[in-house]
Amino acid sequence: MSRRRRIDDDTPNPKMNRETLKQALGIFQFVRPYWWRLVLGLVLLFLASLVFMVFPYLSGMMVDVAQGNSEWDFSLGDIGLVLLGILILQGVFSYARVMIFAYVSEKATADLRKALYDKLVSLPIVFFEKSRVGELVSRLTADVERLYNAFSYTLAEFLRQIIVLVSGIIFLALTTPRLALIMLGTFPVVVILAMVFGRIIRKLSKARQEELANSNTIVSETMATVQTVKAFTNEWFESVRYAGNIDKMVKIALKYARGRALFAVFIIVVLFGALFFIIWEGANLLQAGKITAGDLIAFVSYTAIIGGAIAGLGNFYTELLGAVGATERVREILDRESELAIKPVQPADRSTMRGDIRYSDIHFRYPTREDVEVLKGVSFEVKAGQKVALVGPSGAGKSTIVQLLLRYYELEEGLIEVDGQSVTDYDISEYRSHIAVVPQEVILFGGTIRENILYGRPDATEEEIEEAAKQANAWDFIISFPDRLDTIVGERGVKLSGGQRQRIAIARAILKNPSILILDEATSSLDAESEKLVQEALNKLLEGRTSIIIAHRLATIRDVDQIYVLDEGRIVEKGTHDELSLLENGIYNSLARLQFEPV
Repeated sequence: MSRRRRIDDDTPNPKMNRETLKQALGIFQFVRPYWWRLVLGLVLLFLASLVFMVFPYLSGMMVDVAQGNSEWDFSLGDIGLVLLGILILQGVFSYARVMIFAYVSEKATADLRKALYDKLVSLPIVFFEKSRVGELVSRLTADVERLYNAFSYTLAEFLRQIIVLVSGIIFLALTTPRLALIMLGTFPVVVILAMVFGRIIRKLSKARQEELANSNTIVSETMATVQTVKAFTNEWFESVRYAGNIDKMVKIALKYARGRALFAVFIIVVLFGALFFIIWEGANLLQAGKITAGDLIAFVSYTAIIGGAIAGLGNFYTELLGAVGATERVREILDRESELAIKPVQPADRSTMRGDIRYSDIHFRYPTREDVEVLKGVSFEVKAGQKVALVGPSGAGKSTIVQLLLRYYELEEGLIEVDGQSVTDYDISEYRSHIAVVPQEVILFGGTIRENILYGRPDATEEEIEEAAKQANAWDFIISFPDRLDTIVGERGVKLSGGQRQRIAIARAILKNPSILILDEATSSLDAESEKLVQEALNKLLEGRTSIIIAHRLATIRDVDQIYVLDEGRIVEKGTHDELSLLENGIYNSLARLQFEPV
């Protein structure tokens, strides 16, 4: 199965440099509202880490006190009380720090999710035509979850390991410099190899995330088109397609795991080798009387802690690299230009827009297929309150004309005016509030009938909802349900018939009370009885509005004011039904004969 262009095809893998890090830190704009909590959390993190570093020193002191070699006038009981106090203090610091970081990360991640969702719904149609739903869902879930982990745990632990590492090295350098030099001999090697392993592991991690996004896309597509899958008995095909993708992900994941495992083996071998060597050297110094047993125990403890910190830095470094990659993918969307601002839109006031429409020499190519010119100099006019129909074979450009009116795409050449003003001069949200669309294939939201009708105007009253449903010939079937308006329609409206969904869509359009109405083959897929009810509802909706009707069934447009016949992106005929029926060699006449004359 062919794949559409991925939204990150053109995005190279980011390298860890100053510019990449600067861009990644831009995501902290979502932490900024909670900065004082973050600062407090970092202070507690610093204090808790320093308090923790006292334990090895006190452990060595206990041994020296027990052997009578201590410089300090402390008893074992005194040291025990100090340890107890430090434990309590450590617990308080750790609890407060974890709770503060949880608050900051939850709030910041929630703000990020909202901003990302707002950005997605405000992007133009062309973005979604170039993207896959599974990838976008992955941005909202997997990538944001990775950033959440970075905010809540990884970053804090990374900083904690640095504090432990630096404070431990400083202590060792001051107390046992000779042994400290031996330990520090392994540090640069570990760090350099951690950087190398980190880059390799990061690439494998990103590849795994991409394959996981692909598998999620397959699931989303299959679930969304499950009726088609079953109609063509392609369950086996979809199973093989999904299994193949999962197998690819597993192969990459195992490479990723192998890299981490090799890194872990290296860390363990180097650190334990160095630790045993340091213990051996320390034993020699102890035997020579140059250090006490407590000094050796404290040093070994600090060395083990520092070794753990180095190993942890390697792991957390790779996790942070993964978070940087996720940051880049999220910011790729956040940095895109929106076509509109997310803000409340007032209900359309029909007195502010009459609905005069003029198309002037429109040329257009879809951004996703720029090699094909869809409209080739289309010009026509619709007076306020008029009903016009667009007729022609599939691919002639009928739907494109109304999509341009809705400003789904930018014009390549020409001008579309509404009430004498270019459509690009209007605020896009306010402009679209004056337009309603009743499509051929109505997809409802998964809530109740009431919620779907209210989508036309969320502030409508109960009486207005009922009146709209009655005008749409929907009230009779609505009251036949036990829950009436509170009936759940199911995902995409699957619990309702095609005719019922169409009448819900008409009720939604009636409630919106638009100045301009677009009907996109609104009855072409219905049976005769449903079509009659829907057509009656449409006739009420059409009254007094500028209407553009895309129609294949010519019987539904006999009474319109003007019919425009399109062929290969041009208007080739125009007139009323009676006028066009007189053109013996005309396209409309040929279509009319096919539909109206008995076989």
